Amino acid sequence: MRNSSSCRRQGIGRAVRPLTVLQLSQYIDKSRYMDDTAIIEALAALAQPTRLAAFRLVVEHEPDGLAAGEIARRLDVPQNTMSTHLSQLARAGLLVADKHGRTIIYRAQIDHMREVMGYLVNDCCGGRPELCTPLIEDITPCCVPEEVRQ
Repeated sequence: MRNSSSCRRQGIGRAVRPLTVLQLSQYIDKSRYMDDTAIIEALAALAQPTRLAAFRLVVEHEPDGLAAGEIARRLDVPQNTMSTHLSQLARAGLLVADKHGRTIIYRAQIDHMREVMGYLVNDCCGGRPELCTPLIEDITPCCVPEEVRQ
């Protein structure tokens, strides 16, 4: 049987205080919450020209992805060097690697990138949506289906 002091240190038997709205939202909607470490890892992975180019190239080929060798060929980077860059993007959660025989196909983790972008602009407007409207307009045209644009 545990003594009461060890239980209290571990949080057992402690009175539970009500959660604030911010704390509660972290438990309810984990997809909208990222810690600073995950953001820093993602931004650091993209803060290198070859990795940024590779990520953008893979995003262009969603949802099918692109083979590692093809990424290296298109970016004119040696395969072993590209492998290191792709691994770093995968560790940062921006890419996922699927092995198909001897070929590794990389696909972008669009949900993770959305979380990174959302984190960066989460409170951009401070209750004034007109401040965020230009940002939304800048990224919307690339994603609007052709039939809607006409």
